[in-house]
Amino acid sequence: MIDFEEELKHFEPSMEIDDAEDAIYSRDLTDMMDVLQEMVRESRN
Repeated sequence: MIDFEEELKHFEPSMEIDDAEDAIYSRDLTDMMDVLQEMVRESRN
């Protein structure tokens, strides 16, 4: 049987995951709310 608690003690996140998180969170992405707000602004002008 696998002792999950023991296995978790040895867990170390992959460096690739850290790099991916940094790349994702450092970008300023436009979401649907931004798009809708811009459409409303344009329709008012």
